Amino acid sequence: MSDSPLAPHATPLTVTEKEDIPLDHLRMPDGFSAEIWAHGMPGARMMARGDDGTLFVGTRSIGRVYAVRDNGDEREHVIIAEGLTQPNGVAFKDGSLYVAAINRIFRYDDIESQLADGDDVAEPEELTEAFGLPDDEHHGWKFLAFGPDGRLYIPVGAPCNGCEVDEDTHATIHSFKPDGSDMRVEARGVRNSVGFDFHPETGELWFTDNGQDWLGEHGPQDELNRLSEPGEHFGFPYCHAHGVIDPELGSEGACDGVTMPAALMGGHAAALGMRFYTGDMFPEEYRNAIFIARRGSWNRTLSDGYDVQVAHLSEDGERAAISPFMVGLLDPRENAFSGRPVDVLQMPDGSLLVSDEQNGAIYRISYETPEYME
Repeated sequence: MSDSPLAPHATPLTVTEKEDIPLDHLRMPDGFSAEIWAHGMPGARMMARGDDGTLFVGTRSIGRVYAVRDNGDEREHVIIAEGLTQPNGVAFKDGSLYVAAINRIFRYDDIESQLADGDDVAEPEELTEAFGLPDDEHHGWKFLAFGPDGRLYIPVGAPCNGCEVDEDTHATIHSFKPDGSDMRVEARGVRNSVGFDFHPETGELWFTDNGQDWLGEHGPQDELNRLSEPGEHFGFPYCHAHGVIDPELGSEGACDGVTMPAALMGGHAAALGMRFYTGDMFPEEYRNAIFIARRGSWNRTLSDGYDVQVAHLSEDGERAAISPFMVGLLDPRENAFSGRPVDVLQMPDGSLLVSDEQNGAIYRISYETPEYME
């Protein structure tokens, strides 16, 4: 199906020159502006920031992990790992960088000191056996995040488009102690989550989940979900989106007892990285809202996504309203895209970084009150 409009879009594995990065395409609400914060990193996806300010960036198809150092005027990056199988997930805790490559988990201790001294990065501690993750490549790339409880949260996607699974192994979100012990299943029925964060006040886990393909051009829609208590079931493979019963595996009552999404994110739009905003730079209306990167669709004729959306939570904290925030990378008139946002990350000054896998770039979004509002 390589010539079909429903086929996936390959990600470039070469450097996009700075002048070719579509910064001028980006549009945001009044007062917001974007700049190229770093570039030259093919396949840049998930991001994690070290205690000393190093930005670590995972990838998928190119198999690299980057480290970006900020000297104040510009950013320089180095490759700290390569030749890995889809090292998408990165997380940082207590001076150590954790990297997930399908089933393999690595821990790089004291890595920022090594980078600051100009030393070669030491060989990591491999924790693969301790974590014991499945080795399926289908939906096997990982997102990593440490929770407020100090545990490392890791999703395990379904090894298929749609199929029955062992609900203690696949289509789950697990948590572990940092050494890989004491595994717990936090959520079940989660087809493929590649982004989550914890509410800054309640500590609840919120996560994105990608809907099933080949069931329709416009759905089932991707989801934004809220885990209110461990062990909740979010429907896969029997119930999709907001109560859509699977035509093959589902049956009457398949959605009974399923936790419904807090919001829907569009059909095949690939809602991925997300973070709660807790900074002071943006207007108050964005405090505790969620910024969500949508990498962009395949499996539909008219494209959707290729943007950053913002989710404002309801007063009871159980639902969310979705609205556009950063758009312009999708040209609906031509049904063509020029970038693919994958992750977002808040900086200490309250600005927001957005990774663009298509262009191997990271944008910095900042805010200044417009003159007409002063």
